[in-house]
Amino acid sequence: MRSVSRATGALLAASLTAMTLSACSERIPDPQPAAQALTQALESADFSAVPLTADSDIAPAEILAQAFEPVQHITRVHQLESVTMAESTDAEPLTAQAVIRTIWDIDQTENDLSYDTTAVFEYDPEATDWKLRFTPQILAPELQEGDTLRARYLPADRGRILGAADQVLVSDRPVVRVGLDKSHLQPEQWEQSARELAELVEIDETAYTQRVAASGERAWVQAIVLRDDAQREISTEQITQIPGAGVQQDTLPLAPTRTFARALLGSVGPATAEIVENSAGRIQPDQQVGLAGLQASYNDTLGGTPGTTITRHSASGEPQNQLFTSPAIPGSDVRLTLDPQLQQLAESVLADSASVSALVAIRPSDAAVLAVASGPEDNTYNTALLGQYAPGSTFKVASALAMLRAGATPETLVDCPATTTVDGKSFKNYDGYPSASLGEITLSEALAQSCNTVFVSAGAQLGAEQLAQAAAALGLGQADHSGAGAFTGEVPSSSEGTELAANMIGQGVVQSSVFAMATVAASIAAERTISPQLVLDPSAEEAANTPTPSATGDLTAAEAQALGIMMRQAVEQGTLEILQDLPGGEVRGKSGTAEYDAERNAHAWTIAIQDDLAVAAFVEDGSGGAQTAGPLVHEFLSELPR
Repeated sequence: MRSVSRATGALLAASLTAMTLSACSERIPDPQPAAQALTQALESADFSAVPLTADSDIAPAEILAQAFEPVQHITRVHQLESVTMAESTDAEPLTAQAVIRTIWDIDQTENDLSYDTTAVFEYDPEATDWKLRFTPQILAPELQEGDTLRARYLPADRGRILGAADQVLVSDRPVVRVGLDKSHLQPEQWEQSARELAELVEIDETAYTQRVAASGERAWVQAIVLRDDAQREISTEQITQIPGAGVQQDTLPLAPTRTFARALLGSVGPATAEIVENSAGRIQPDQQVGLAGLQASYNDTLGGTPGTTITRHSASGEPQNQLFTSPAIPGSDVRLTLDPQLQQLAESVLADSASVSALVAIRPSDAAVLAVASGPEDNTYNTALLGQYAPGSTFKVASALAMLRAGATPETLVDCPATTTVDGKSFKNYDGYPSASLGEITLSEALAQSCNTVFVSAGAQLGAEQLAQAAAALGLGQADHSGAGAFTGEVPSSSEGTELAANMIGQGVVQSSVFAMATVAASIAAERTISPQLVLDPSAEEAANTPTPSATGDLTAAEAQALGIMMRQAVEQGTLEILQDLPGGEVRGKSGTAEYDAERNAHAWTIAIQDDLAVAAFVEDGSGGAQTAGPLVHEFLSELPR
């Protein structure tokens, strides 16, 4: 809204007309306080401080409430522009005119509705006060008693969500709205038709039957919205065989398929009562808005600005004059780094997962997020970006980095006993750990074979601060610049004793998301600390690609190369031999298992790097990182378009 300066006493002094009543003028009070009181009353709708002349037979507050009730959601401010006293005569009472400017904040643009109205005050010598001659025209130009001001909105075209190379991910696609037209039914048919339709489209029969019963006698009651494409399983013929049932053609902003990046992209639909209430008037009932995911996060960008028309209507409802009109401003596109092919591949890899699962792929060279897939068991929850889990032994690459910074190399000899004790708590290697890799082994072999006892024992020597700094150098716990609100991990810098020991092997209180572990792998591949970007905007792009000084020390090329050597050994002769036969370039990786309850149920993880691609896969309930998550990574990398 444009800013307007407040009237001052100087304004009144400049506008007062020379008066003939010089002897009496000193005793006449200044009319400006009365005009200011009116201005404040227009703002608050409380006219108790505004005395009226005897001939004012209508209540200002009632007229204001009736006229502006349909547009009460639009913010208005009132500004006293000037106060001018008229020349006095013996035949006429002394009067003053106040000019008041009203400004409506129609939308987020500078295109506001502004008008001036004039109020006349009459001096009452007995009360020694100024009284208002109230007329409805003080509220709005040409307003009459019984009139109302109404707003009509023209929807704006919604912006698209685009993927890599500006491929359209979300755009208007045809749908059919399936429902019952009660005007074609007798009351005794309502319940039966509602139940048959609910059963056909597989929605709650009781809830839909109740909605149908509660709607008007001639209402259209929508049951569901279906994509109108080759995959639609319920035909129009099946629907119309039910008495009163039918379809309405429409379009909605949709992704290529029902499941495509559903948790990430979200959905669009009519604004809920809560959204309308929290929008401060910017969103109208039934307006199409983002309800979840990026559609909701970027609704202001995608949704554009509806066109608005403000019209005065007579007491009988007839439109009179138009006070304001503005065209709809289309929404802007939101561009993502998401690669549609890789996203669909990731989703197909997870399609048969019986547990909550996720897969994230990042291109290390430019920190672009190429795939963000959450498995079918996640429903609409974005496990890939938001899920917080213990990362298990995939976190050992951060522990290994802390050891490298303390002076170790991949060839440094370390002791890997079958068990070790920290502060009275016993830690052991996983069941099936190769006996040939017990005893004195290199740090590289310890990572490749995932020797718990090596890393648990190193915790006390390194300290939590050094571990947290190493994790941060790999991107864990850094500020999120994805543009999608991702969880980047949490590694405490104050853990001690057994908690620190457990943290060293990715359990304890260490937390990560699949996105964060993909960031770890991508940082190693890029040989620098990266901040992945998913939504392409200047701030995210700059954060991802511009090196920034870090108090904890960013990842160096030498450190990344050393970690890469150890992760390569994990594939060549360690826990991830399943990735050996992949086509393409050299593969480096690390598997991980994180037990999370007394029954030893565990999360399964695998991270991997190949060429210019970093991948993290996760299964909430798995038998082991290499056994459960490893095959997902193998399938993803083997099916890559090359």
